[in-house]
Amino acid sequence: MTIANKKKIINDPVYGFINIRNEEIFDLISHRYFQRLRKIKQLGLTDLVYPGAEHTRFAHSLGAMHLMTKALDVLTAKGVSITEQEYNAALIAILLHDLGHSPLSHALEHCFFDCKHEDISLMLMKQMNVPQTSISIFTNQYEKKFLHHLVSSQVDCDRLDYLTRDSFFTGVSEGVIGTERILNMFSVTADDDLVIDEKGIYSIEKFIISRRLMYWQVYMHKTVVAADNLLLSILERVKDMVQAGQSINDSFIHPSLLFFLKHKPTQPTEESLKHFVDLDDSDVFSAIKIWSKSDDKILSYLADSLLCRNLGKIEIKDSLQEQDAIKESDKYFVRCDLLHNKAYSFNDEKINILYRNGEVKEIFNASDQLDKAFLSKDIRKYFRYILPKP
Repeated sequence: MTIANKKKIINDPVYGFINIRNEEIFDLISHRYFQRLRKIKQLGLTDLVYPGAEHTRFAHSLGAMHLMTKALDVLTAKGVSITEQEYNAALIAILLHDLGHSPLSHALEHCFFDCKHEDISLMLMKQMNVPQTSISIFTNQYEKKFLHHLVSSQVDCDRLDYLTRDSFFTGVSEGVIGTERILNMFSVTADDDLVIDEKGIYSIEKFIISRRLMYWQVYMHKTVVAADNLLLSILERVKDMVQAGQSINDSFIHPSLLFFLKHKPTQPTEESLKHFVDLDDSDVFSAIKIWSKSDDKILSYLADSLLCRNLGKIEIKDSLQEQDAIKESDKYFVRCDLLHNKAYSFNDEKINILYRNGEVKEIFNASDQLDKAFLSKDIRKYFRYILPKP
């Protein structure tokens, strides 16, 4: 069916109306790779803690594109040279930045491929034949570096949307940031670097602190971590059963999920990418429901525990001791790992503040709230997850 009018308006609960700018973007949104994101939750299993966290990667990607539109309009109004081609290419780059997310987002990111989701996004963008300018912006190869910084940096349209959106749907007010204020404070230096006008420094301070609070209160909430680890135990048990030749009721499991259960994570191939884009959250949960009735007592117990939210418990520690080593008999019921988060990375693109006299200072030199010691502190917490045996 041919759609005559492709300039649509989407009603978003966070921002109100989001405009689809042209037919090219409409067609990309309509592509099956992008439509797949409707069925992948932004925060994975976080709704087991915050019931409202049911929003999707699809909505987030549209929201990030909306913020990119606002950012580009602000920069254009300030005299920054952005051609129509560059404008459109930047919108496409941010719109498609999350194509490579696996089912349940970060919870299963490394269960399918031995690489980052951004690498998968790039491969899928190339398959969709998006403009080379969009590819160059996404990979930071384009001459105007600020366009990439708007897609991926320490204060980009991706982070601005997910903090705003995640705070909205979880109800966690600590994540509320001055998104509009930050967007209006964007500027570009003569070296094509994205900077923040000095009037926006307090909004940036709040942005950095809010992001740290959201990590510990939402993204790394101990119950979310427990649910993620239970899910990983389920998949570990299934893979062990497959390797041992045991039945996992595979006639009822999506063939593409079976493909990955039978293969160890590796670099993507043409075949594995075809299977990957066929999968979403529903395929994983459909399998878990089937496994909850498995004749294998361990698998059925693990799957039923997740479905019924019997998540076990987590012990948070400053360090793991020798006695914390996991016995072979406990491999599906005990998991240990490290949680860590930094408010700011000195290895990534800097957050720079632009003063009226033209001077540029990195945030820790400009702020009277965020010194270098605070920003460089890497908070590390070890956890020991325990699910009582049946």
